[in-house]
Amino acid sequence: MATNITFHPGTVTYEERCSLLNQKGATIWLTGLSASGKSTIATALEQHLLSLKKSAYRLDGDNIRFGLNKDLGFSPKDREENIRRIAEVSLLFASSSTLTVTSFISPYKADRDLARALHAKHEPALPFIEVFVDASVEECEKRDPKGLYKKARAGEIKEFTGISAPYEAPEKPEIHIDANATSIEESVRIITEHLISKGYLTL
Repeated sequence: MATNITFHPGTVTYEERCSLLNQKGATIWLTGLSASGKSTIATALEQHLLSLKKSAYRLDGDNIRFGLNKDLGFSPKDREENIRRIAEVSLLFASSSTLTVTSFISPYKADRDLARALHAKHEPALPFIEVFVDASVEECEKRDPKGLYKKARAGEIKEFTGISAPYEAPEKPEIHIDANATSIEESVRIITEHLISKGYLTL
């Protein structure tokens, strides 16, 4: 923990940002197995929100590991730190009145709960919408666009979620998408309608 530091609050309040930008901030947290469709849904959702003239930004699990989290591996400890960092980053984006779309496997319930708690502790509390993109391991293995499941089965990838490492499915996500039966377009519609119904998105 760093010492000799002081938090400097800004002069622009969250409420002022929302009023000036005519939108509220929120984090839309997509979680699910590799190849479940998280990133594809997140990309389509970001594009849709931008088409509605809303400030939106996508944070993708793979992309983040090219920069901010390039020093982390896939051990349980590194996965925990990976999600802790992105939880803090998504909080920053949401507090700027941005609709923040994240797509991370985030396999551990405790790590996702930490991300939710950070948003709840913000003053004012910021919406955290957990979206479970639910696809079976069997379906994800059939898709396997990056060939990762094949490598994991061959023992070339250690601690691969769903094969040699656990995935703790959300128990009460705000949105549950059956990725085996729901199209990308329908998934975007479901999430958008939820945002509107909760007052997080106004058209």
